[in-house]
Amino acid sequence: MAKIQLRSGRELSDYGKPYFVAEVNSSHNGDVEVAKQMIIAAAEAGCDCVKFQSWSAESLYSASYYKDNPIAKRIVSKFSLSAEQLKEMAAFAREHGIDFSSTPYSCPEVDFLIDECKAPFVKIASMDSNNLKYLRYIARKKVPIVLSTGMSTIEEVRKAVKTIENEGNNQICLLHCISIYPPEIDTIHLNNILGLREEFPNYPIGFSDHSHGVEMAVAATAFGAALIEKHLTLDSKKIGMDNQMATEPEEMAQMVRCCLNTQIALGNKERVVRQAEQEQMEKMRRSIILTKDLPAGHVLTIDDLDAKRPGTGIPADELDSLVGKKLVRDVKGDILITREDYE
Repeated sequence: MAKIQLRSGRELSDYGKPYFVAEVNSSHNGDVEVAKQMIIAAAEAGCDCVKFQSWSAESLYSASYYKDNPIAKRIVSKFSLSAEQLKEMAAFAREHGIDFSSTPYSCPEVDFLIDECKAPFVKIASMDSNNLKYLRYIARKKVPIVLSTGMSTIEEVRKAVKTIENEGNNQICLLHCISIYPPEIDTIHLNNILGLREEFPNYPIGFSDHSHGVEMAVAATAFGAALIEKHLTLDSKKIGMDNQMATEPEEMAQMVRCCLNTQIALGNKERVVRQAEQEQMEKMRRSIILTKDLPAGHVLTIDDLDAKRPGTGIPADELDSLVGKKLVRDVKGDILITREDYE
């Protein structure tokens, strides 16, 4: 199976234990204390990583946009965290035993994330899958890349992957993603996970889940998703960017549990009868009986034979082989027949 290793030492692999990423986005509303509470909540929910967004008003939108939307710059600035605050979050996450990463939106933010925050991977947002110059810059850093594929055609995904590969970086995890918040169920197309795996067999495939509930993440795990990303919030009722579709801590913990149970239950393709099942055989399988009392010397026919519990006698799959055998003594009906009863 395809796999890569993160800078933290954790391995991402198809059908392996999923790597759970709690996407904080801007649900902290620019409040560092809330952000810390979210890190603790993500760790307690069983997530492996808490992921922020590294953007500023200058790196996210152009001056043209702010000219047409003058209030937007103030809002974006309010919801962002500074470089110093992000570095503080990275240290706080490490203290609580959880990885820290972020989605950068500019080259300086990439450098800061890798060099100062020591992120185990760089997340590339769906919107940048066709930003080839930017992809080249990140690829040259030679760190693992998690590439989201929302809004992208398969041709664009191929081009993005090739761009990264051409810079000598083959540490890529691709995320199936629908960039709608939240998407309708019939738009999610989880089979895309299998399609991406067929298209890119050398890279693990994950799922960035923007849906409500835990079902889609669990189903993606059954498809072997290497990474599950889900938006986290402390309170989905609060107004904020994408906050209404985010998952509260209790449900996040439920999702992690359900996905882990699903991954364990997948097991492997080899058929193995467990010891506990073998013990059940004696109770639940059937053994051969006679349908009625028969005398010694009687030659058995198919109508003379049947099978009932328990499975401690001659197995039911040997029934046909007894046809034509001669009884050596009188045998009662509805009693498990023994090999000493016939010749």
